[in-house]
Amino acid sequence: MPELQQILKTALMHEDCGWNMGSFGAIGEFHHVYGDSAPADHAGLMQLTSRGGVRIDRLSGVRPVAYETLSPKPHRWTQAVSLCLPKEDAAMHQRDVLTALGPDTDALRAEDRGAKLFDMGLGQYQADFCIRTADPELLAVLNQNAGRSLFEQGNPAMGAILKAHPHRVVLTQIGRVEVYQMIGGPDTGGKSPEGPHTHVLPKLLKADRTHSANTPIPEGWVPCCGIHPENPVIGRLGEDKPFNRSAFDAFQELLGDWGAQDYCQGKTAVWELLQSGTPAEGAEEPQSREGRAGWRNGIRQWRVLHGSNSLTEDYAVRFDRGADQTEPENPGH
Repeated sequence: MPELQQILKTALMHEDCGWNMGSFGAIGEFHHVYGDSAPADHAGLMQLTSRGGVRIDRLSGVRPVAYETLSPKPHRWTQAVSLCLPKEDAAMHQRDVLTALGPDTDALRAEDRGAKLFDMGLGQYQADFCIRTADPELLAVLNQNAGRSLFEQGNPAMGAILKAHPHRVVLTQIGRVEVYQMIGGPDTGGKSPEGPHTHVLPKLLKADRTHSANTPIPEGWVPCCGIHPENPVIGRLGEDKPFNRSAFDAFQELLGDWGAQDYCQGKTAVWELLQSGTPAEGAEEPQSREGRAGWRNGIRQWRVLHGSNSLTEDYAVRFDRGADQTEPENPGH
């Protein structure tokens, strides 16, 4: 555990590392914004800006899972580490109605500890998705409608929330993410603000999943915090950037220690074939889903590492096709 703690402490000081907590359909994200002040060295595992913050309070029983996913863009890939707990340890309150929780005495900033916290009642397994406010007008609406679903027809609370833009606070058994910026919507031009932000997507919530099917979380474990170390080919705003070899190598170390064996073996196997010049028609991709994902990302990464040629193009055409197993990219990850 001391090694994990030090890795996380170092990551919290890295401006290109993003963080999130939540579930499939409701998530709070913390990212640095270009031009903001550099990360500060806080006590414990915490990082904070004027836009939001993240704090990890628990590492006991945590299992880190490192993985890469296939981007819909064939020259890119995404990467992350999920801090997971056994399913029974990851459970939160799963409230399904708006619920007053009192003052947020554990808030990241002292000035927010008197503000009132409300669970939005999204009923998610590993995350209590909350709002926090000291606004008397909003508090009146929230208190009047506590005990009702925010999605109940005629409930004015959701409209009041979207108008007032309270802080969002996502709580898990591992820690919390806080977002102070406006809620993405009409007041932000229809898109999420740059840096810390939240997403609540009712359509995904209905799937009642703890995570995406393309995230290789081991059976019986639940992701409670997502970490997105600097991506070697994608910038903070989702733009292409020149290949950063040191960022690539750093994540490959985490993948070797904390990644799925099938995935890593699939990537190693295709690298060995490309290294030896084996024609694509003589290669056979792995049988497992994770192995095939490793194989496909291995082709992409080999092209970035060694340049494109007729051999790598043949492999890409034969094996890296279609949109299956790809994950939508999230700028900042």
